Amino acid sequence: MRVLLIEDDTLLGQSLKDYLELKGVEVKWLTDGGDVEVVLLSESFDVIILDLILPHQRGEEILRKLRADGIDVPVLVLTAKRSLADKEVCFDYGADDFLSKPFHRKELLLRLRALARRGRRRFVQLGDLRVDLDGEVVYRGDREVKLSKKAWLLLSLLLRHRGEVVSKERILSYVWGGSPVGEEIVRVYIKELRKILPPGAIETYKGRGYRLR
Repeated sequence: MRVLLIEDDTLLGQSLKDYLELKGVEVKWLTDGGDVEVVLLSESFDVIILDLILPHQRGEEILRKLRADGIDVPVLVLTAKRSLADKEVCFDYGADDFLSKPFHRKELLLRLRALARRGRRRFVQLGDLRVDLDGEVVYRGDREVKLSKKAWLLLSLLLRHRGEVVSKERILSYVWGGSPVGEEIVRVYIKELRKILPPGAIETYKGRGYRLR
């Protein structure tokens, strides 16, 4: 089981990380939620542990943004709040479970195992398209949109670096594994993706590469 822990309290974060790893859980620990979407696009997790009180962004806002972007990894919320109203807000924003501080670490482990068994996939929304990152499938509504293997690899690379300019050299290395193909082939597959993506989703930066908005 792989867990993404988002907790700014260094004592609590280190304690949870040490305990979970002792129990065989692989843990990636962030002390801030600012990079969570970038991390989720490049790595796969079974469960997210999210503290609501973070230094630069509230946990509720992070949770709302994750769900709005189609990221469907189960989220277990940690908070000192105990009221039913607070729990209701978290569940409305897309939380899967809720644990009030202080708590027993074994209870946290049991809840993580239960959430991981649900086996949810990660999804990203691109206009009217829903991208299943784990199943490597793109949907428009309930219909699968056919993509070639190379086009999928290109799309997954652009998603992983969404908002950044990805060079043609990097695309060639990732998609074609260094095979001796020319840059023209990149344009062919960019064109294939543009046929299915929302207008303007892929921007061309002349002499530099491509950027997925």
